[in-house]
Amino acid sequence: MIPLVTPPKPERLVPAVERAARVMDALASSRQPLTLAEISKRLTLPRSSVHGLLATLVALELARRHDDASFTIGPKALQWAGAYGRQSDVLRAFELHADRIAALDTETVMLAVLEGPDVVYLACRQGSRALAVNFRVGGRFPAPCTSSGKAMLACLSDRVLRERLGQAPLPRLTRHGIGSAAVLLRQLQSVRRQGFAIDDEETAEGMQCFGAAIHDASAGDANAAVAVSVIKAGLSAARREELIAGIQALASTISIELGAPTPDSQPS
Repeated sequence: MIPLVTPPKPERLVPAVERAARVMDALASSRQPLTLAEISKRLTLPRSSVHGLLATLVALELARRHDDASFTIGPKALQWAGAYGRQSDVLRAFELHADRIAALDTETVMLAVLEGPDVVYLACRQGSRALAVNFRVGGRFPAPCTSSGKAMLACLSDRVLRERLGQAPLPRLTRHGIGSAAVLLRQLQSVRRQGFAIDDEETAEGMQCFGAAIHDASAGDANAAVAVSVIKAGLSAARREELIAGIQALASTISIELGAPTPDSQPS
């Protein structure tokens, strides 16, 4: 299946930098080390170009060459990741407040951002029960399959959504996946009305997630969201409402810390 259409790239990219970033993306998205030939095939780039890029990335410790001539991400990337964490206001706010919402105490809570067709997880506070999915920092899922992704997509206009979704079927991770842009658009209308999104076994069988968008001072499109994931079996209606209220409270608290207007300060 074809994923969501990626928004047009900005003009005047430096070609060498873009290719190097694509190589890093390929290494980061693979569970196994990649050979030069595999990277070249994935990126449809000449081997000679990839060879030069890898040599440079290895010299800068952004990539690591193994004895079998395969490659993985290098240690320098950790330095950059740590710097992002120190400089990210939304990550700092999540780490400050994720443990302060009583309703979410025992549950797995995640912070995600929208990146092209996917959500990427910036942080995860693990709960007391194992889930069907291991939410890890840097992990990604198709946005339409997740509650955090739907919460962020709902902040876009229908026109922008149609441009991004295209005409192809949406990716489905389970038999409960949406698959249709038309159905997703109807779901997002509900998300806008109720202020939260639901992933009902769409990421993993037996798991339900509730997500809410985070806004900043612009109060426009949301580039971040929080979500709570639980085992669906035995989830009572009362507990469900507690979790939804809790994740909305966390999103609201982080938004206010980032400068978003409070409900009382918004014009009527």
